[in-house]
Order: sequence, then structure tokens, then C-alpha cells
Amino acid sequence: MSGNKRRVVSAVGVAVLILSGATGCTFADVATEPTAAPTSTVDPDPGADALATVTRAQVEAAVDDLSASVWTAMEASGTPGIAVGVVYQGEVLYADGFGVRDLDSGEPVDADTVFALASVSKSIGASVVARAIDEGYVTWDTPVADHLDGFTLSDPYVGAHVTIADMYAHRSGLSKHAGDELEEIGYDRAAILDRLRLIPLAPWRSTYAYGNFDITAAGESVARAAGEDWADLSERLLYEPLGMTSTSSRFADLESRDNRAKGHMQLDGEWVVTPDQRQPDQQSPAGGVSSNVTDLTTWLSMLLAAGEHDGEPFIQASLLVPAMSPQIVGSPPSSFGSRAGYYGYGFNVGTTAGGLVDVNHSGAFLLGTGTVFKLLPEAGLGIVVLSNASANGVPESIAARFLDIAQYGAQRRDWLPLFMGVFEGESEPFGTLVGEKPPADAAPAQALDTYAGTYANDYFGAATVAVVDGGLELSLGPAGRWALEHWTGDEFVFRPFSENAPPGSISKATFDGDTLVLEYFDQHGLGTFTR
Repeated sequence: MSGNKRRVVSAVGVAVLILSGATGCTFADVATEPTAAPTSTVDPDPGADALATVTRAQVEAAVDDLSASVWTAMEASGTPGIAVGVVYQGEVLYADGFGVRDLDSGEPVDADTVFALASVSKSIGASVVARAIDEGYVTWDTPVADHLDGFTLSDPYVGAHVTIADMYAHRSGLSKHAGDELEEIGYDRAAILDRLRLIPLAPWRSTYAYGNFDITAAGESVARAAGEDWADLSERLLYEPLGMTSTSSRFADLESRDNRAKGHMQLDGEWVVTPDQRQPDQQSPAGGVSSNVTDLTTWLSMLLAAGEHDGEPFIQASLLVPAMSPQIVGSPPSSFGSRAGYYGYGFNVGTTAGGLVDVNHSGAFLLGTGTVFKLLPEAGLGIVVLSNASANGVPESIAARFLDIAQYGAQRRDWLPLFMGVFEGESEPFGTLVGEKPPADAAPAQALDTYAGTYANDYFGAATVAVVDGGLELSLGPAGRWALEHWTGDEFVFRPFSENAPPGSISKATFDGDTLVLEYFDQHGLGTFTR
């Protein structure tokens, strides 16, 4: 997920810079040849010109501030553990850990502690795809269906022509987080990708909707083209050659690490180890990578070196440029005069207030992960922040403060309360009945066996309602199981708790003859079941 709006300079803005003499050439220069070459601090590339200047002294000051910044954020939020890495002009300036990786054991976080990365996996996966393109398996414009047999979408033409680039830019027309609810109830990757064809599409290539299984479909297609499993391909093309020995795209590898951070979340106001750790293998290309700041600083250094590693070509810069460039508006301006946010292929792309290009991505699991990296490519500067707490804006605030000091010499605003406020809204319980009490004058239900039966739905599969121990139980998909509590009349409720359903969520289950509507699964209009 992405926490804040991003900004970019438009092509019109670049043209204005050129016309206004941003290249250092003025009309006076043309008319009279100077006797000595003038000095200029303006970047010779108008497209990279910026008012902010990153200096080594300012970067070192930002590094010196990190410890206080991290501890302040941890104290304010209760985040158990954080790791931070900084790279600058090809050098790792900082890599360290804070707090604990597990509240139960109290074991400390260090630079080698492995964290689940959540959606930072999208940017890493885009790097894998760029390498696969370099190897000749695909191009950014290869249709997903070319190598993913049987893949299609609800519009067959779009299904046949939607490309790897379209999926990595979230512009396929699929709805926001399409497929996530299928993963939640236990379907495997193949079943989820197959059922994407049942989702109504918004206009192709003109609609942005952030998701996981659009990118997963693209990654799976690339892996099929290479004849490998996605996790194996990622290891062969990216992790092994970069020496990222603690990085993997399999949950089992994370679980087997001795030095790993467990996910934490707040239950009843207390931070605890998440009862069921998030296992994102089904969406591995989009959210399944685990790593540490030691490995990630190597990856960031490669990106900042325009695809070089140890002074040798590793990924062609021409393949990284489109991925790390604006491809679609991700967040339109919220008010007159405000800037839009953009998305590339697996990367957010914008500009800082000082005019430097900012390439970044956040990652978040409700079940206990918050991560972010931010790059200023023109300055050769990058930071990565990993945490083992439900996403709360802390990594983003640490990174924003760091880059402020590196660009301007001081923090421009207090980012911590801003980002914490933004992320707090992401953890609100789901349901129109949240905070409501059952009606005191509730209408009685019918005999429970009246509701029992199997209710069909092409997208989710059959929902089964059964009488169990004197009450109703709802079963959906391979793993969805909930008790149905009577609310009023033919309306019951169940209480989902998962990656997409924060604690306190409550969903209506409304019976109407042979029809059952499940509010939680009807967020995209697909939650009606028929007996």
C-alpha cells in the first residue's frame, strides 16, 4: 500500500524550464559570446533540475538523526522492532536495528533480521521481470495470456491483450484488491487467477486500481515463460547474483530463519505477536518477499546505479526507466492546485517539494508488517525502513524525516502524526453494524433449518449454511468458517478477522428466500449467493 500522495514534474513543466533558460543558455548568451565559461549550479539535464540540493554533509546529518527519529517513533506508536538501511552514492552509510523482533522472546532486531516486506515485493518483483526481459523471456509489452495458459478477463479482448506492463501498473481494469478475498478464504494462486475472469472491468488502460493478483498474474506469466516457479526465478535472476542470501519469495524460508521478525498487532489496546502469521505465498510476486536491510541496501544500490552491480551491467537501464517512471495517475489531485500521484511498473514515482524525483513503495500487512523504501535517484540516495507492526505510518515518517534533512537541512514538518493519522484510517473495522448493538425489539428468526442449504456463487464458490450445535454456521471456500449470530428477522451477522478485516469487523448475512447476501464479500457487488 502507499501512504501519501506523490508528486511529479509534468512534460509541460520540463518545457517551461527549457524555455526559461534552465539549461544555462539565455538570450544574452546567444547574442554575446562570454570571454570565460560561466559557472552554473543548474543540472545540465533540465528534466533532472531541482531546487533542493543533497550534500554529503546533509546526508550525514540525516544519518546522525536516525537513532533519535526511530526511538521517538517507536515510543509514540508502540512498534516493537525496526530496521533501517541507508545507501548514498554507492556506499552503505547505515544499517542497524532497534527494539525486538518478538515481544514474547525479547530477542533484538539487528541489520540481519529478516522481515516480511508485503508490497515492497512489487518493486522487487519488477526488478525480477526487468532481468527476465534482459534474458529474452518476455518484454514489458508481452500479453499475460501468451504464457499463462487459460488466462482471460471478463472482456475477452482485454484478457487476450492485457500486458505485463498493464498488470504492473494496475491499469488492467480489475477492481481494487481483486482476488484478495479469494486468498482470504483459502483458494490457491491458480484458482484465484482463473476467477479474475468473473470480475467486471473498468476501462482498460485508463483506470488505476491497486491490487495484488494483477501483479501476481503478470509474475506468474513471466515465470511460465522462463519455465520456472516464480520464487525460483526470483532467486536465480536477482537474489543469488546480488548476494541477497537472506531474501526469499517463500513464506517457508522466512519461517525457517532464526533471526526473523514476527508480525505484531494491537488487540484490546495491547501489542501482541499476531496469533496467525501472514502467509502470502499465493500472491508472492506482489507481497511474498522477505528480506533484511543488509540485502535490501544491495538491491537499492543497484537501482541507484541505473542497473549496475559491482561496476558491471546487471539490468539494462532502458528496462528500469519505464518501471521507475510515471505510467498512470495513481491518485488524482484531491483539490484545485494540488498535485497528482503516479505509478510506474511496481514503483510509486513522484517528486519531492524540492524538485527531486522520488521513487518509492510502501508495504503493509494488517497482521504485522509495515515497510517502505524511498530513492532520490539524481542524488544517489536511498533509505529502507522495515517494521514488525501492523502498518501504522512509522516507517514512512522515519523515511520522510530523513529525506527532509538530506535535502533541506531540517525536517519541514512533523511527519509522524500525519502518517500515523493516515494509517489509522486503514485499520478501521469493516461493516455497517460496527458499534451497533443488536436491536432490543429484534424480530424473531425462522426455524434455523429454513436457512440451511448450499448457496451458489460463481466467483466465491458455494456457501454452505448448516445447523451446528443449535446455531448456524457459514462455510465458504476451502477455509472460510464463521458462526452466524441472529440480529433481527432474517438478518444474521458474522465476525470476520483476517488481513482484510481488522479486529471488530462485523458483516451482515441477509437471507431473502433462496438468496443470501454476505455484506463483507459484496464490496465489489459479487456477494450474492443463490440456493
